[in-house]
Amino acid sequence: MPRKIMGHCIALAMILFTVSLPVLASEGVDARINEAVKPFADTVAGLVFVSFPVAGVQIPFVLVWLIFAATLFTLYFRFINFRGFKHGFELVRGDYNDPMSAGEVTHFQALATALSGTVGLGNIAGVAVAVSLGGPGATFWMILAGFLGMSSKFVECTLGVKYRNEYTDGTVSGGPMYYLSKGLAERSDRLKTLGKVLAVLFAVFCVGGSFGGGNMFQANQSFTQLVAVTGGDTSWLADKGWLFGLIIATLVGMVIIGGIQGIARVTSKIVPLMGVLYVSAGLIIIFMNLSEVPVAFTSIVTGAFSAEGIAGGVIGVLFQGFKRASFSNEAGIGSAAIAHSAVKTNRPVTEGFVALYEPFIDTVVVCTITALVIIVTGTWNPSVDPSQGVALTSAAFESNISWFPWVLTVAVVLFAFSTMISWSYYGLKAWTYLFGESMITDAVYKLLFLFFIVAGSSMQLGSVIDFSDAMIFAMAFPNVLGIYFLLPVVKKELDEYWSDYKAGKLKKFGKAANRV
Repeated sequence: MPRKIMGHCIALAMILFTVSLPVLASEGVDARINEAVKPFADTVAGLVFVSFPVAGVQIPFVLVWLIFAATLFTLYFRFINFRGFKHGFELVRGDYNDPMSAGEVTHFQALATALSGTVGLGNIAGVAVAVSLGGPGATFWMILAGFLGMSSKFVECTLGVKYRNEYTDGTVSGGPMYYLSKGLAERSDRLKTLGKVLAVLFAVFCVGGSFGGGNMFQANQSFTQLVAVTGGDTSWLADKGWLFGLIIATLVGMVIIGGIQGIARVTSKIVPLMGVLYVSAGLIIIFMNLSEVPVAFTSIVTGAFSAEGIAGGVIGVLFQGFKRASFSNEAGIGSAAIAHSAVKTNRPVTEGFVALYEPFIDTVVVCTITALVIIVTGTWNPSVDPSQGVALTSAAFESNISWFPWVLTVAVVLFAFSTMISWSYYGLKAWTYLFGESMITDAVYKLLFLFFIVAGSSMQLGSVIDFSDAMIFAMAFPNVLGIYFLLPVVKKELDEYWSDYKAGKLKKFGKAANRV
């Protein structure tokens, strides 16, 4: 089936679905779906987010699982998150881009695609909630977790390239599905079966996560923010979620039909744009409250270790900071390794160095900007409703300049759009791992993905989204478990490459060669 025909089929199906969607929503179909899914969704979420009490605070085991792994990787690779930072920038800049290497995108494009999947509404809504519930001190632990997460990204993205499939048409498929199955089989016959089981589990969780947290939630929250700034319940858009969803689905469809190269072309432009837009807006607010900045930094440091009035004390503050960082940058989840696997390189560890910048930009820069805006404007609220994170951040921006919520709305829509196109690729690669690589399986997944964009904008499917969120974090269990067995592989790749780098044996290309 030619790509053009596939595009027409998807467009026709979306039109037919959209015509009937307002009727379905008005008949309360979403409520019935929600009610039917709720018992199952609650059970799955309960298993994934099972918690244990520490100093009166319920700590999800998955959070400990991710932070422990990130800390171990940081120590095992001797603080590669700091040692490799400079070289990572050289790679992103294109100093070592070999045009003859296997792969589909450059280091910068791979990073932009992965960033577009992680820099999203969590950076805006989630941080506001974390600072409100954990106080300014949560920012300190959030930054620390971001630095630790850089090591997790280094490991999983190196493995993603190491064990990717390279096809004769020049395309590639990689990610945890492949390094879990191929990598563990390579280690020993006894681990072969375990690797296959972990790979299938990861792929199933990834597909589920792509439809909810990577899709429906993004569409729903961006539409909610748009309605809020255009009049709320009296807005002309208030009952037209289906129309918003159709527009976003059309734009997403135009991008994802082009595959990873089409996605990379868009993300390499939109990620810098939305990053500059949001960070600039945040810095303007911070500079307008410059006298509060020293106090803010003091409260961040002191609040991290002396949390008066915060539920759970210091543990409660640490939990909120670590939770937001881990849930935002997805280090250890394995999703980003799918995008990074498409890079043009013959040395897998190079993409590990590039991936260091993902948690740094997502958490250490963007999340910290949001936290500072919330703190210096004094809008953080310990009694905040966790579902009102975007509204809280919007209020912080509006406290200084009345029309700034419009800037935030543009950022929210861009963040949501970029997250959706990246997660469509993650889900697609997991889908084709399960059902095979073909134009038919490709078209079926993309059609389903576009369907869920419109559904997420039009219907209140809270239980479905909760279930999907649980799927995203369930990915961490098979991913991290398999990585533990593959650490010696990454270490060997790193030692060989680092030796060549220090000895000046790596060839530079283009402008970088002229600088030597």
